Amino acid sequence: MVPNMQQAMKQIQKMQAEMARIQEELANKTVTGTAGGGAVKIEISGKLEVKQVFIDPEVVNADDVEMLQDLVVAAMNEAIKKAQDMANEDMAKITGQLKIPGMPNLF
Repeated sequence: MVPNMQQAMKQIQKMQAEMARIQEELANKTVTGTAGGGAVKIEISGKLEVKQVFIDPEVVNADDVEMLQDLVVAAMNEAIKKAQDMANEDMAKITGQLKIPGMPNLF
């Protein structure tokens, strides 16, 4: 292998190890999405696993289940967006450092 190719392969291997480490860390980080002024809260991990759901008893109304469903969906969507943003920020720390000769701005 030419020296530049060997250097590139080392950088890729280092990046893969860093990405694996970040993914492990994301499993332990959580974010919370809320809706209805905090009446519904959903906590998920950086791996998009639901960890906790909180529903204020005040918003539980048998005559308006649709509103509660909408609040749960809104809180879940917010939590997912936050988790994805967190993961993207963490991964950008690694992929932004990638410098392969002849291939600028890969990510």
